[in-house]
Amino acid sequence: MSVPHTSEFRSREHVAVVTESGTGAGPSFVLLHGIGMGRRYWGTLTDTLGQHGRVYALDLPGFGDAPEPETPLDMHQSGDLIAELVKYRRIADPVLVGHSMGAQVAVEAAARHPDLFDRVVLISPTVNPEERGARIQALRLVQDLWGAQLRVIGFGLVYYLKAGPRWYFKTLRTMMAHRVEDTMPRVLADTLVVRGSEDFLCPRGWVDRIVRIIPTARLVQVPGTGHEVMMTNGRTVGTLIAHHAKGKQ
Repeated sequence: MSVPHTSEFRSREHVAVVTESGTGAGPSFVLLHGIGMGRRYWGTLTDTLGQHGRVYALDLPGFGDAPEPETPLDMHQSGDLIAELVKYRRIADPVLVGHSMGAQVAVEAAARHPDLFDRVVLISPTVNPEERGARIQALRLVQDLWGAQLRVIGFGLVYYLKAGPRWYFKTLRTMMAHRVEDTMPRVLADTLVVRGSEDFLCPRGWVDRIVRIIPTARLVQVPGTGHEVMMTNGRTVGTLIAHHAKGKQ
């Protein structure tokens, strides 16, 4: 395993921060975080994936250590940004791994650039179209965080303060406006959907619908976990992703 290396990727006014780690052999895992979060919250999952291939953990524009641009990208534009990064960095054999809002970005990248991405992982994907509203989503988040590990809450507070409420709510508007269910049928990539069994933001009915509308999708549930399943069960989720990358069930 190599020493992690962090650098910037710039596309016009939008800058992403990328930390590269892991082994040189095997697939490349491109990690896309949820709203208000950043590249450091993956924790054990990054370490687990790093044993199987190269890991690229991102701070999307305006989050973590990435500077805030004038305007946020919408989900379609964010998908194009990821494709541009993968081509510019010549990232070989990329596996897109998106959590929450990052899953929306992954869906757009895979649908718009099928020549680049043939494997995708959607962890706790948003937004459930039955509850497409900021208030109900905020309620579901509070429900999910009730009783969550302090580490999860701590990361959330640190990253929220870094982004600031202004940028957070700007991005939230683009996230909520995005109808990811309209794009999902165009995803041709082999898709793994991962859900924590106690996830209030990503209910079972919604992920069952995802599996029906993405042609090659399959679902794995992790018992006793919520929306931040990859933080609380990083080794389990990392192993699932590594097996998916190698075509194993």
